[in-house]
Amino acid sequence: MDISTVIKSFKKENIVTVALLMTWLSCSMPTARRRLKEWGAYTSYNHNGRYYTLPEIPKFNKHGLWQYRGVFFSKHGNLKQTVVHLVTHSEQGLSGSELGELLGLQPRSFLSHFRTHPGLYRERLMGRWIWFAADQESRKQQRQTRLDRVATQAHRMPSDMESVMILVDLINHPNSSLERIASRLKRKGIDADVEAIRKLLAHHDLLKKNMVFPSSAT
Repeated sequence: MDISTVIKSFKKENIVTVALLMTWLSCSMPTARRRLKEWGAYTSYNHNGRYYTLPEIPKFNKHGLWQYRGVFFSKHGNLKQTVVHLVTHSEQGLSGSELGELLGLQPRSFLSHFRTHPGLYRERLMGRWIWFAADQESRKQQRQTRLDRVATQAHRMPSDMESVMILVDLINHPNSSLERIASRLKRKGIDADVEAIRKLLAHHDLLKKNMVFPSSAT
């Protein structure tokens, strides 16, 4: 194929592998990679960076992330660059579970690579590991924001509407962790955090002895 036809095919597929591009261009792997670099292609941050997409294809969300058929891309770069960006620009730092929710990845699949990353600061806060910005002033503000929000949530019970949504979610996902419940509700516009959900379930004696809680690794 000529270059224009390859570009059209690329845009039709949305994402391609180097192997497919080599077939289209009838070229070697170094040449295919050189073309991708010339086009400013993005590399997936999952699937071992196997997939590529052109800059004009992704419709990035507010976090600069885009996924297509289970393949994830970031306008911030590779996984390490993306995690550093997300944490640094977050209002209250991010737990492993929160990072996993944003990235669409299981936290345990990538968190171990960031425990000593120079661009981040990891701190155990209220029984959970939280990643903050490396910059001391930014970290101080993020930490205080998180503490303030937790304190605010801890003193209130969910509203009647929130309570109904929480209970419905628990019925539909009986073995879910409190963080998973909170994440699903947040996507529906319900801002009930883990402590508020815990308080509601405890009030109604619905907390299960075997309920999965956030682990220290997340």
